[in-house]
Amino acid sequence: MTNFPEIASRMFNTPLMLHPAKGDVIARSFGPRILGIPDVQVHGGEAMGLVGDPMGDWGDDAAPRERNGVAFIDIEGSLVNKGKWIGKSSGLTSYEGIISQANNVENDPSIRGVICEVDSFGGEVTGAFDAAERLFELSQVKPTIAVLTDHACSAGYLLASACRQIVIPATGICGSIGVISMHVDMSAWLKQNGLNVTILKAGAHKADLNPYEAIPKDVLERELAELEELRIEFASTVARFRAGRLDLKSALATEAGVYRGHKAVEAGLADAVARPSQVLAAFEAELGRSAG
Repeated sequence: MTNFPEIASRMFNTPLMLHPAKGDVIARSFGPRILGIPDVQVHGGEAMGLVGDPMGDWGDDAAPRERNGVAFIDIEGSLVNKGKWIGKSSGLTSYEGIISQANNVENDPSIRGVICEVDSFGGEVTGAFDAAERLFELSQVKPTIAVLTDHACSAGYLLASACRQIVIPATGICGSIGVISMHVDMSAWLKQNGLNVTILKAGAHKADLNPYEAIPKDVLERELAELEELRIEFASTVARFRAGRLDLKSALATEAGVYRGHKAVEAGLADAVARPSQVLAAFEAELGRSAG
């Protein structure tokens, strides 16, 4: 049986670092099923990224892939806090799994460098900063590079920014340095169907953000202020990771916008434009020069 309450708890009334277009797809596709409202047709969705040969076909999702001393960490699909799954086959990548892979490659003396393959529109706030800090720590020990195939938005961008360099394809997008939360107000639908929900609570804020009534003004203002605090924390972290290339003022000035290809480089969000398939050889050559 599908665990709708678990899905709902991760989707609604909680801060997300997620591209708004992806949030809209999630809300309109899963929302009706979770809330018992008639289905709404949704067009579009997310495609998983492919780096392709020779980077795409080694090993399984249980451990980092490796070739000639270069390890690969997949950061693909929707990003969630906990879950023993690591790879893209489930459509989800867990921060827990990313941290596990980072630990493995840092402790492996045969690994000379790490490529993070990133194709994600983002995900949960919870756990994202911890995973990003772990990747940043790894970047202080071994060369790391984020290869976008083709998207790194919101939490996906936070993780990519922890690498020493970000390479984006000409058609790729990155950014969305912001935070979003979704709330469903079912009050009009309930009234239309002759239903009345009585909320019994102890504690003034116990039922804040419940779906059976509109959000009161004071609660809305408080939630928006908290989201802004998270946006500033997001921008501050990215600015620290990308010191000298993107400062806090510039990160906040993007206003959660996304940038494509060369424009991302010009804005300081990425470092180079290249086809993902070109990166492996160049990275291996650079590691070889460093070793020599």
